[in-house]
Amino acid sequence: MRRKIQLGEGETERVACASASAFRGLDTVTGEVLSSDVLGERVGWLTDLVETMCTEVSRAHWNRPDVAQLASGRDPEGVRLPSNAWMALRTLGWPATVPGGLYVPDRVRRIAEEQAGRALRSAWWRAQITDAVLTTWPVGNPDPMKRTASEWDALRAACPDGQGVAASVLRARTRQITAFRTQHGRLPADICDLEQAPGGGRQVVLSAADKQLATLSRCNEDPAHYAVLTVRLQVRPDPRTRADWHPVLIRFRLPPTVGVTAALHVPTVRQRNGRLRLDVAHTSAAPKTRRDGHTRAVAFDYGLNTLLTGGVLTLSGGAQRGVLTDGRPVFFRVDGVLAKANRLRVLAEHLWTKAAHIQSLVDGQAEHGWRPDPLTVVKLAVLRTEHARVSRRRTRLNEQLAKAAARFMVDHARAARATVIYLEDLRDMEARGKGRTLNTRLSPSVRGQIVTHTRHQAAKYGIAVVIVPARGTSKYCPKCLTAFRHHSAPDRTTPGWKWALCPNNACGYSADRDVAAWQRIGARGLQHQYTTVLDRSSGTYVIRRTVPELDQPVQHTTHPRPAAPTGPLQMTAVDRTKAGPTRNRPVPRQRRRVPAPPGSPAARNPAAGPGGKRPAGRMPQSPTHRTQRRGRRQAPHTMSNPKRHQSQGAGFGAGFHLHTHATPVARRIQPRAQPRSLFHRDRGWVENPAPPRKT
Repeated sequence: MRRKIQLGEGETERVACASASAFRGLDTVTGEVLSSDVLGERVGWLTDLVETMCTEVSRAHWNRPDVAQLASGRDPEGVRLPSNAWMALRTLGWPATVPGGLYVPDRVRRIAEEQAGRALRSAWWRAQITDAVLTTWPVGNPDPMKRTASEWDALRAACPDGQGVAASVLRARTRQITAFRTQHGRLPADICDLEQAPGGGRQVVLSAADKQLATLSRCNEDPAHYAVLTVRLQVRPDPRTRADWHPVLIRFRLPPTVGVTAALHVPTVRQRNGRLRLDVAHTSAAPKTRRDGHTRAVAFDYGLNTLLTGGVLTLSGGAQRGVLTDGRPVFFRVDGVLAKANRLRVLAEHLWTKAAHIQSLVDGQAEHGWRPDPLTVVKLAVLRTEHARVSRRRTRLNEQLAKAAARFMVDHARAARATVIYLEDLRDMEARGKGRTLNTRLSPSVRGQIVTHTRHQAAKYGIAVVIVPARGTSKYCPKCLTAFRHHSAPDRTTPGWKWALCPNNACGYSADRDVAAWQRIGARGLQHQYTTVLDRSSGTYVIRRTVPELDQPVQHTTHPRPAAPTGPLQMTAVDRTKAGPTRNRPVPRQRRRVPAPPGSPAARNPAAGPGGKRPAGRMPQSPTHRTQRRGRRQAPHTMSNPKRHQSQGAGFGAGFHLHTHATPVARRIQPRAQPRSLFHRDRGWVENPAPPRKT
C-alpha cells in the first residue's frame, strides 16, 4: 500500500483518522462467509489475547524507575532506544509473554508490546505533574485547593514547562491526591501508587505489525469508496497451532472524508456495541499553516446563550500597524440543542439516583445475608442500561454540536479569506463557585471538542487556529481600552453582565459584551502573533502571555473589498432613497375564479366569466405556520441527520436541529463576466430602474 504522497510547494502532510464499520468477512482458507456476529467474535478473541499480554507487561513495569527509564529514551548503558515502543521494550528486555499452551504469532506479540509501551510512555508526563504537586503540597493547609499566590508559583516552577500547564490540570491532580489521602490516610508516593497500571484500551493496533499479519488496499472495483483489509484471525479462542490462524478478507466502505488521492494506513480494530469498527488513518496533502504573518483573521468568543459570537479583523500596514474591523458580528445560536442536552442531563441524573437507591437496598440485603429480590436486580440492570443509553445520546449530541460549530467558524474564515482563527483560552474555567445555575450550564460545555474539531477542519485549508489568553477581553472597551460598565440590558441600568457600556464620553461604545469580546480577542491575537508558540502536546498554536504595550484599540471602519469589474456596461448602483411622496401605481384587479352560487344572477350572466362573483364572507388566508426550510440566503453550515432519527426541518436543510440558527456565510464577491448582448438585463435595469414601492 502506498504510504507516501506527492507534496507541492507550500504543502504539508495532513494525517487524519476516520471511523468505518465492517459487517462481513471472507475466510480465505475455508471459503466461509463470516457474518457480522462471527466476525465480531473472532476479533473479540484477538482483542482479549492482546489485552491480556499488554496488561501483564504494564503491571510488571508499573513503577517509577521503569517508567522513567522508558521515557528517557536511553537504555541503562546510555544507548538510544528505538522510536517504536515494541522495539524499545525488547531492547530493555521487557517482552510480552504468551499464555501457556497457546500459539501466538510474533506480530501479535508486537501489537501487545506496542500498546503497553505507548501506555507507559504517556504516563511520564502525568508522573512529573504528580511529583510537582506532591513536592509542593501545602503543609498545615486544610484545603489544598486554596493555595496562596506564592504556593501556586512554586507549584508551576516545579512542573516541567509550568507556565504552559493549565490551572485546571493542577487542580484536578490536587483533587485526585486529596481523594487518595481521604481513602488511605496518607499521601501517595508517586503516580504508580496513585493510579493503577494502564491497559491496552480494548483495541488492536494493527499498524504495529507488518504485512505478514495485516494489509490494507483499495478495492479494485471501486477504489474511491471501498477498501479491503486482510488480517489473520484465530478460529478458536485458544489457538494451538499455526493452522488455527486464518487470513480473513474484510471489505468495508470508506468514509466520505477520505479522499481518492489519500494514502491509507493499516487501521486499528475494536468492537463497539457488538459491531466491528475500524479507525482508518489516512494522509493527504494540505496547505501549510503559518505561525505569524497574518493580516486577516476571524475571532470568536464563547457564550452560554449564544454559543459563538465573532467577526472579521484586518491588520493594517504602515509604520503604525493597527487593527481594523467593521464591527458586524456573526452568531451561532443553539438554544434548542442546549435545551435538549439539559433535558437529557436531568433524565440521566434521575436514572442514576434511582439506580443508586436500588443498589443501596441490594447491598443492605447482602450484608444481612438475605437473597436479593430477583425483580429488584432486574430493575437495577434496566436502570443502568437506560442510563448508559442516555449518556450515549448526550455524547452524540455534543459531538454533533462541536462539529457544527467548527464548520461554522471554518466556513466564515474561508469566506472572509482569513488565514487564522483566534479563540479564547478557557481551559482553566471550571464549573465551581459560580452558583448552582451557572455551574450547571458550564458543566456540559464542549469547548475542548470545538477547538479540536476546528483545528482538524481548518488544517485542510491551511488556516491556523490560535488560542489567545481570555483575561480582560470582556472587561475593557475595544475602541479605547477603558473598563466597561456592565448592565443587564441596553435599556436598563440595573447591574448585570449582558450589555457593556463604555463610560468614556469621548468613546461611548455600547454593545453586547460578547460582541466587544471577540474584537479584543482578534486584536490581541493579531498584535501578539509574533509571540505565538506551538504546544507540542496538543499541536495547537498558543499565545501564553500578553504584553501590555502591544494591546492597542481597534479601529471601526469598513473592510476593503475586491475591486469591482470595469467596462462600459458595468453595473452601477441606483440611489433608491425616498425623496418625496410615493405615487400611486395602478394595480391590476385579481378576480377570484371560484364558481358562483347556483341560482344567483352572476351564475346566469356569461359576461361575468366562469368564475362569477366572489362569494360573501372573508377571503381565506394561507396558513401562517410553515415547516422550517432553508432559506435562499441560509448556508448549509450544519451537518445532516440520519433519516431514521431526523428532526423536523432537517430534511430541508435547516440543520441537524430545529432550533439551531447561525448567521449566513457571506458570499465571496466574484468579478462579473461581460454581458452577452447590448440588451443585457443589468443595463436595462440601470437605464430604466423600477419605480419605488410604497412604504
